[in-house]
Amino acid sequence: MMPRMTGKADLNTLVHKLHPLEIKVLKNCAMDEILSTSLLISRLGFKEGHANQAFSWLRAKRIIEEHQREQMRSFELTPCGYAAASDGTAEERMLTFLSSPPSLTAIADAAEHLHPRPPLCNGLSLPELAHALTLAPKDVGSAFGILAQEGILRMDGEKRIHIVSPHVSDRMSLTRTLLQRAAARVASPSEASDTPPGTLFESELSDDERRVMERIAKKRGASDSLFKVSVRERVTFTFTPTARAVQEALHTAGLTGNEIGALTVECLKSGAWKTQHLRRYNVHIPPARIIPGRSNAYADFLEHIKDRLVALGFQEFDGPLVETDFWNADALFMPQFHPARDIHDVYYLKHPTHAPTIPEPFLSRVAATHERGADSGSLGWRYSFDRDFTRRLLLRSQGTALSARHLPTAHIPGKYFGIARCFRHDQVDATHLADFYQTEGIVLGTDVNVCTLLGMLKILATEIAGAQEVRYVGGYFPFTEPSIELHALHPALGWFELGGAGLLRPEVTDPLGVHVPVMAWGLGVDRMALLALGISDVRELFSPDIESVRLRV
Repeated sequence: MMPRMTGKADLNTLVHKLHPLEIKVLKNCAMDEILSTSLLISRLGFKEGHANQAFSWLRAKRIIEEHQREQMRSFELTPCGYAAASDGTAEERMLTFLSSPPSLTAIADAAEHLHPRPPLCNGLSLPELAHALTLAPKDVGSAFGILAQEGILRMDGEKRIHIVSPHVSDRMSLTRTLLQRAAARVASPSEASDTPPGTLFESELSDDERRVMERIAKKRGASDSLFKVSVRERVTFTFTPTARAVQEALHTAGLTGNEIGALTVECLKSGAWKTQHLRRYNVHIPPARIIPGRSNAYADFLEHIKDRLVALGFQEFDGPLVETDFWNADALFMPQFHPARDIHDVYYLKHPTHAPTIPEPFLSRVAATHERGADSGSLGWRYSFDRDFTRRLLLRSQGTALSARHLPTAHIPGKYFGIARCFRHDQVDATHLADFYQTEGIVLGTDVNVCTLLGMLKILATEIAGAQEVRYVGGYFPFTEPSIELHALHPALGWFELGGAGLLRPEVTDPLGVHVPVMAWGLGVDRMALLALGISDVRELFSPDIESVRLRV
């Protein structure tokens, strides 16, 4: 903290140590003004980071003080929301299409997309609607569920959709109003603001609008929602009595904030150094330390996991980062347009968009299992499996894709593991990253059971991650039964989930040619590292702060 100034000498020393950003704030703001980030952005052309840095420095020097601090919750229009604002939401497009049906030729084209061709007399099925509207099957399925719940649509015994009441619900009307208001808020090139365009603040919404917004906005994994929830802290400042003396000293010293900070070749050539002031250099700053190199603690932890699992008799497997929808989800009995598919908000490739082929006989077996259960003993999901949809290329969203790929060639009995880099469109926070590592493992054998699985999970949590307390919580994953979540106690974060596990369902193993029990797990390596390395934020694992790497034991 800066000492209090006692005379002109101290004041003169202070003003010559001010950064150009601080000088510009003092020169361009009145003493009685309320200072905010948006004020500096609009008046001085600062970037948000520059404004925050200037406030931090001025506050440390006791030139400004905090005036007010408030949490501001807002809703920012996503790319999906912009598309819905211009083209309509999935519910609006479905209702418009069914209320004013196109020609029979267009309907026939939609029906022709599926084989065998269904009858047309009783309306369209969900897959046909998805094709006709060029929407993802899961979006059409979700939209139908909402409209059916509101009594607007119904499905008959042949899985065909009919309109019950072609009215626009209050929810749809309010959603349209919110989309239009947000889309109208587009920043002009001359307008500077720290608020992104397309933003609505919670404080300006009515109670009804707020209830609707809670349904259509997400904080994490918001790529498929209309709005993204954002919580920002707004801090304002005022000048202290010291500021007036500093401002007068700046005027006396003739400092403007445009002083030359670095004497470059261009400055020497142009002669600018002759007419402009140079910032004072502090010759008392100590030289940089010479620190020997050391290995990265997180990289060491990854090797530690591999060494321990190999010592337990596991073989390591690997797979591609770019995966097909087939291995990433379909082979794991995750239906193509079911809410269970929303577990992972994935990144799809723009080019190429599809893999050429999916290996047989696995494609046919998996398709039959989805449609009618095949020989797995279940009824399946009861829909027409889309063989084009399953070839889509994406960035691997879960390590379980490795297990699916290697089940057909696995030895029985056998133990396998992999450390997989995974990618999801997630809101980054203390326990979530958009790209992260998972340790994935499977054990095949006639003697594999839930007790075997629980014992393995305890080894992973306590002996490898270093957890002091663990607990098992019942969960749901489309590809395991029973499904178990592994939770561990972190000294700062409390109880949090390390990952999921379970016994693979017959609908997963049978199509891939495995007919013995298989236990599987997928644990977040980044979260395991929180325990092993004694940190409380996964972002520290990839921090650009080299000092944290140097000082970590």
